[in-house]
Amino acid sequence: MSLDAQYFANLYADNEDPWAFRTRWYERRKRDLMLASLPRQCYQRVFEPACANGELSAGLAERCAELLCQDLDPTAVQLARQRLAGSHNTSVATGRLPVDWPGGSFDLIVLSEVGYYLDPTDWLQVIEQSVASLSDDGGLLACHWRHPISGCPQDGREVHQLLARHLPLYPVVRHEEADFLLEYWSCQPSVVDLNETCS
Repeated sequence: MSLDAQYFANLYADNEDPWAFRTRWYERRKRDLMLASLPRQCYQRVFEPACANGELSAGLAERCAELLCQDLDPTAVQLARQRLAGSHNTSVATGRLPVDWPGGSFDLIVLSEVGYYLDPTDWLQVIEQSVASLSDDGGLLACHWRHPISGCPQDGREVHQLLARHLPLYPVVRHEEADFLLEYWSCQPSVVDLNETCS
Protein backbone atom coordinates (compact mmCIF):
# COMPACT_ATOMS: atom_id res chain seq x y z
CA MET A 1 0.00 0.00 0.00
CA SER A 2 1.24 3.50 -0.84
CA LEU A 3 2.05 5.68 2.15
CA ASP A 4 -0.71 8.05 3.18
CA ALA A 5 -0.75 11.77 3.87
CA GLN A 6 -0.32 11.31 7.62
CA TYR A 7 3.17 9.84 7.12
CA PHE A 8 4.34 13.11 5.57
CA ALA A 9 2.34 15.28 7.96
CA ASN A 10 4.23 13.63 10.82
CA LEU A 11 7.56 14.35 9.14
CA TYR A 12 6.75 18.04 8.71
CA ALA A 13 5.06 18.44 12.09
CA ASP A 14 8.16 19.79 13.81
CA ASN A 15 10.71 20.09 10.99
CA GLU A 16 10.56 22.23 7.84
CA ASP A 17 13.41 20.22 6.29
CA PRO A 18 12.93 16.60 7.42
CA TRP A 19 15.40 15.19 4.87
CA ALA A 20 17.94 18.02 5.40
CA PHE A 21 17.74 19.03 1.73
CA ARG A 22 18.97 22.52 2.61
CA THR A 23 21.90 21.60 4.81
CA ARG A 24 23.40 18.20 3.94
CA TRP A 25 26.30 18.11 1.49
CA TYR A 26 25.00 14.77 0.19
CA GLU A 27 21.72 16.42 -0.86
CA ARG A 28 23.36 19.51 -2.40
CA ARG A 29 25.82 17.41 -4.38
CA LYS A 30 23.04 15.08 -5.58
CA ARG A 31 20.98 18.08 -6.75
CA ASP A 32 23.98 19.42 -8.66
CA LEU A 33 24.45 16.03 -10.33
CA MET A 34 20.78 15.86 -11.26
CA LEU A 35 20.81 19.30 -12.84
CA ALA A 36 24.10 18.55 -14.63
CA SER A 37 22.63 15.33 -16.04
CA LEU A 38 19.91 17.19 -17.91
CA PRO A 39 21.14 17.09 -21.53
CA ARG A 40 19.28 20.21 -22.60
CA GLN A 41 20.04 23.70 -21.37
CA CYS A 42 16.40 24.74 -21.38
CA TYR A 43 13.04 23.03 -21.17
CA GLN A 44 9.68 24.60 -21.91
CA ARG A 45 7.34 22.92 -19.42
CA VAL A 46 8.56 20.84 -16.47
CA PHE A 47 6.59 18.81 -13.92
CA GLU A 48 8.12 17.94 -10.54
CA PRO A 49 5.78 15.94 -8.30
CA ALA A 50 6.79 15.38 -4.68
CA CYS A 51 8.72 18.65 -4.67
CA ALA A 52 9.02 18.72 -0.85
CA ASN A 53 10.31 22.13 0.32
CA GLY A 54 11.39 23.21 -3.16
CA GLU A 55 15.18 22.93 -3.04
CA LEU A 56 15.50 21.01 -6.32
CA SER A 57 12.64 23.09 -7.73
CA ALA A 58 14.73 26.25 -7.41
CA GLY A 59 17.40 24.77 -9.67
CA LEU A 60 14.85 23.45 -12.16
CA ALA A 61 13.20 26.89 -12.35
CA GLU A 62 16.42 28.28 -13.81
CA ARG A 63 16.36 25.71 -16.60
CA CYS A 64 12.82 26.09 -17.95
CA ALA A 65 10.13 28.48 -19.13
CA GLU A 66 7.44 26.96 -16.88
CA LEU A 67 7.72 24.73 -13.83
CA LEU A 68 4.77 23.00 -12.18
CA CYS A 69 5.56 21.58 -8.74
CA GLN A 70 3.29 19.39 -6.67
CA ASP A 71 3.33 17.80 -3.25
CA LEU A 72 0.92 15.82 -1.13
CA ASP A 73 1.67 17.68 2.08
CA PRO A 74 0.24 21.21 2.59
CA THR A 75 3.23 22.28 4.68
CA ALA A 76 5.60 21.19 1.92
CA VAL A 77 3.53 23.13 -0.62
CA GLN A 78 3.72 26.27 1.53
CA LEU A 79 7.49 25.87 2.00
CA ALA A 80 8.04 25.31 -1.72
CA ARG A 81 6.01 28.42 -2.55
CA GLN A 82 8.19 30.42 -0.15
CA ARG A 83 11.36 28.95 -1.67
CA LEU A 84 10.20 29.82 -5.19
CA ALA A 85 8.73 33.23 -4.37
CA GLY A 86 11.28 35.00 -6.58
CA SER A 87 10.69 32.69 -9.57
CA HIS A 88 7.87 33.99 -11.74
CA ASN A 89 7.77 30.92 -13.98
CA THR A 90 6.71 28.49 -11.24
CA SER A 91 3.53 27.26 -9.63
CA VAL A 92 3.10 24.86 -6.72
CA ALA A 93 -0.05 22.78 -6.21
CA THR A 94 -1.26 20.25 -3.68
CA GLY A 95 -1.71 16.83 -5.22
CA ARG A 96 -1.31 13.12 -4.63
CA LEU A 97 0.19 10.65 -7.08
CA PRO A 98 -1.14 9.03 -9.12
CA VAL A 99 -4.68 10.44 -8.86
CA ASP A 100 -3.89 14.16 -9.19
CA TRP A 101 -1.77 14.02 -12.32
CA PRO A 102 -1.91 17.39 -14.14
CA GLY A 103 -3.15 17.92 -17.66
CA GLY A 104 -1.15 19.00 -20.67
CA SER A 105 2.22 17.87 -21.92
CA PHE A 106 5.72 18.31 -20.49
CA ASP A 107 9.12 18.13 -22.06
CA LEU A 108 10.65 17.15 -18.71
CA ILE A 109 9.21 15.14 -15.82
CA VAL A 110 11.33 14.81 -12.67
CA LEU A 111 10.62 11.87 -10.37
CA SER A 112 12.99 12.43 -7.49
CA GLU A 113 12.83 10.50 -4.21
CA VAL A 114 9.18 9.60 -4.68
CA GLY A 115 8.80 6.12 -6.17
CA TYR A 116 9.38 4.09 -3.02
CA TYR A 117 6.53 5.81 -1.20
CA LEU A 118 4.15 4.29 -3.75
CA ASP A 119 3.23 0.65 -4.09
CA PRO A 120 4.09 -1.02 -7.42
CA THR A 121 0.57 -0.59 -8.80
CA ASP A 122 0.51 3.16 -8.15
CA TRP A 123 4.10 3.52 -9.38
CA LEU A 124 3.24 1.77 -12.64
CA GLN A 125 0.37 4.21 -13.10
CA VAL A 126 2.80 7.11 -12.56
CA ILE A 127 5.09 5.62 -15.21
CA GLU A 128 2.19 5.30 -17.66
CA GLN A 129 1.03 8.85 -16.94
CA SER A 130 4.56 10.15 -17.43
CA VAL A 131 4.88 8.51 -20.83
CA ALA A 132 1.46 9.79 -21.91
CA SER A 133 2.33 13.33 -20.79
CA LEU A 134 5.75 13.69 -22.42
CA SER A 135 6.12 15.80 -25.54
CA ASP A 136 7.61 14.19 -28.65
CA ASP A 137 11.12 15.22 -27.61
CA GLY A 138 10.54 15.02 -23.86
CA GLY A 139 12.64 13.42 -21.16
CA LEU A 140 12.21 11.84 -17.76
CA LEU A 141 14.71 12.21 -14.92
CA ALA A 142 14.52 9.86 -11.94
CA CYS A 143 16.73 9.72 -8.85
CA HIS A 144 16.26 7.54 -5.77
CA TRP A 145 18.04 6.40 -2.61
CA ARG A 146 19.09 2.79 -3.18
CA HIS A 147 18.67 1.41 0.33
CA PRO A 148 15.43 0.17 1.91
CA ILE A 149 13.41 2.76 3.84
CA SER A 150 11.44 1.51 6.80
CA GLY A 151 7.72 1.38 6.08
CA CYS A 152 8.05 2.03 2.34
CA PRO A 153 6.51 -0.50 -0.08
CA GLN A 154 9.55 -0.39 -2.44
CA ASP A 155 13.21 0.48 -2.42
CA GLY A 156 15.07 2.52 -5.00
CA ARG A 157 16.32 -0.51 -6.91
CA GLU A 158 12.79 -1.81 -7.38
CA VAL A 159 11.57 1.64 -8.41
CA HIS A 160 14.19 1.90 -11.16
CA GLN A 161 13.71 -1.69 -12.26
CA LEU A 162 10.05 -0.90 -12.99
CA LEU A 163 11.07 2.26 -14.82
CA ALA A 164 13.56 0.36 -16.98
CA ARG A 165 11.03 -2.37 -17.68
CA HIS A 166 8.07 -0.15 -18.56
CA LEU A 167 9.46 3.06 -20.06
CA PRO A 168 9.39 2.85 -23.88
CA LEU A 169 12.10 5.52 -23.97
CA TYR A 170 15.78 5.74 -24.84
CA PRO A 171 18.27 5.62 -21.94
CA VAL A 172 20.53 8.67 -22.06
CA VAL A 173 22.21 9.02 -18.66
CA ARG A 174 22.82 6.53 -15.87
CA HIS A 175 24.77 7.50 -12.77
CA GLU A 176 24.98 4.92 -10.01
CA GLU A 177 26.61 5.31 -6.61
CA ALA A 178 26.50 3.23 -3.46
CA ASP A 179 23.66 5.35 -2.10
CA PHE A 180 21.60 6.55 -5.06
CA LEU A 181 20.73 5.88 -8.68
CA LEU A 182 20.09 8.66 -11.20
CA GLU A 183 18.75 8.00 -14.71
CA TYR A 184 17.49 10.09 -17.62
CA TRP A 185 15.41 8.71 -20.49
CA SER A 186 14.36 10.48 -23.67
CA CYS A 187 11.62 10.07 -26.24
CA GLN A 188 14.27 10.59 -28.94
CA PRO A 189 17.51 8.63 -29.45
CA SER A 190 19.52 11.87 -29.55
CA VAL A 191 18.92 14.92 -27.40
CA VAL A 192 21.59 17.22 -28.85
CA ASP A 193 20.18 20.52 -30.09
CA LEU A 194 22.90 22.62 -31.69
CA ASN A 195 20.57 25.62 -32.03
CA GLU A 196 19.25 25.57 -28.50
CA THR A 197 18.83 28.90 -26.73
CA CYS A 198 17.23 29.91 -23.46
CA SER A 199 14.49 32.52 -23.48
